[in-house]
Amino acid sequence: MNSAELATARPDAAEVRTADIAMRRVKRYLADHAEERDIRVAVGGDPDDTLSVPRSAMELLARVLAHMAAGQAVSVVPAHAELTTQQAANLLNVSRPFLIGLLDSGLIEYRRVGKHRRVRADSLLNYKRNDDQDRREAADELTELNREMGLY
Repeated sequence: MNSAELATARPDAAEVRTADIAMRRVKRYLADHAEERDIRVAVGGDPDDTLSVPRSAMELLARVLAHMAAGQAVSVVPAHAELTTQQAANLLNVSRPFLIGLLDSGLIEYRRVGKHRRVRADSLLNYKRNDDQDRREAADELTELNREMGLY
């Protein structure tokens, strides 16, 4: 995967507003039409020119729009993609040496190409998901301890 495929752009204020409106409409549509597997979308405002989009793609679009509405940059990375260690470190928002430690400890799968490491995006995202869950559980536990001690 080259750096152009991983490029992101932070949305400007107008894009944030547009993404927020679009996200709300897409989420409402998906909720109101839960049984539909394929979503028909009018292209260019012409009701006779429609495009059939898989529901899973529309759900992904809703998540992308939610991040953009929050002012966050978004990248779409195929699960099978292989990232350089720098790209993987950037996605985790950690230093490259810290990522190398995670790789060497076996927490994230990788393979070697010559002397270089390549990290599978799905393995990296699984690690991130698990790490995020562990952090949420730790924060919940600390919150509960504070309540028990009357420190909240």
